[in-house]
Amino acid sequence: MIVIIDKGEGSYCMADCTEYEHELSPYLRVCCIISNLGQTVRMREGNKVTIFVCPGNRPDQCPSVTILLDCKDWYNNGSTTNGLYNINPDGGTPFTVYCDMETDGGGWTVFQRRQDGSVDFYRNWTDYENGFGDLTGEFWLGLSKIHRLTKEGSNTLRVDLGDFEGNTSYANYSTFNVSDGSTEYILTVGGYSGTAGDSLIESNLDHPAIHNGMKFSTSDNDNDQYGGGHCAILWNGAWWYDACYQSHLNGPYYTNPTGNGQWRGIMWYDWKGYYYSLKFSEMKTHRNN
Repeated sequence: MIVIIDKGEGSYCMADCTEYEHELSPYLRVCCIISNLGQTVRMREGNKVTIFVCPGNRPDQCPSVTILLDCKDWYNNGSTTNGLYNINPDGGTPFTVYCDMETDGGGWTVFQRRQDGSVDFYRNWTDYENGFGDLTGEFWLGLSKIHRLTKEGSNTLRVDLGDFEGNTSYANYSTFNVSDGSTEYILTVGGYSGTAGDSLIESNLDHPAIHNGMKFSTSDNDNDQYGGGHCAILWNGAWWYDACYQSHLNGPYYTNPTGNGQWRGIMWYDWKGYYYSLKFSEMKTHRNN
């Protein structure tokens, strides 16, 4: 594979060359020119841009690329532009995420986005565990990665929502983590604040619809609490269902927000009720420390 260094201002990081042949690996080996030591830089691999930090001093040999913990780590190291970044939250295999560096102080690692219906979210367990979609468009990052992001320390969940009339709202939860696959990725949230209303912890319905403490369910892995059927199949989605839901951000995407019947679509009950399917949702997290 040939790595071509982006020659944009302040972006190139290769010493005395523009091409460097290396093995395809989560870690690229590069040499940083003196003017970029300690700086965040960009490298192009074909059409993919890798963002990393040059070391603070010039070593005798090429260093391994620094892979930071998460988007907050990147933000704290001077990266303030939305986009794709490589992270490694727990010392395992690095992976690429979309970072929101602008909303509410920046440093958010985005793990879900709905905006145009271009990606089918009615998927099986394997897809939801591993992730699917386009990180710059509609996507689900993957339960296994969300667990890796949230298993250590204290984390905040932010949910941004938008309707078809141009209105927006949000929900923040100052406690957030997702357990591992052996426990079916249990959701834990707490400490709500925001403008959208709490549709994860408190239920305003006459049936159980509390998502906090629930296991994740898909069409082929029923972990919900509903005795009358399978929530994921009934509502064509995947979520931390109780029996069944007060929020459902992985439901079917509709361009007509109100013509789809009760409880159909992308729902956040405490903002829009159960007859309105949202235009936009984005779920993201960052560490509290």
